Amino acid sequence: MKLIYLISPIFAWIVAGSIKFICNSIKAETLAFAQIGYGGFPSTHAAIVTNIAVFIALREGLDSPIFGIAFTLMLIIIIDAIGLRRQIGKHAEILNKLLRDLSSETKLRERMGHKSHEVLAGIIVGILTGYLSYLAQSCTSFFK
Repeated sequence: MKLIYLISPIFAWIVAGSIKFICNSIKAETLAFAQIGYGGFPSTHAAIVTNIAVFIALREGLDSPIFGIAFTLMLIIIIDAIGLRRQIGKHAEILNKLLRDLSSETKLRERMGHKSHEVLAGIIVGILTGYLSYLAQSCTSFFK
């Protein structure tokens, strides 16, 4: 098995997650461990799927069947991040308002989806990490 196909998206996940944690910590003015999860800047999901699609495109070619699959999954996940999960977050916000009115202790997570710029940032992270992974595997026999 070619480990680079696993290492490359993990690299994107670490980079995007680190950027998200730093941005959230700066915004909260404290270490933002409580904000780890769905939503936020940049989109980790977009970074991971874009990373593997870019890596496959560079390594296997745009005409390879596996790139077609990776690109299709990338589109589905990005559309889901912007559309469906954002709507789920809005529903959670409304339900939390209702729960506050009922003085309930339960609170739903409202930050589930992404704004367009958060997904765009994730795509950029994915492109860069995919390209860096491709360069790394080209320069060393460890990943081949």
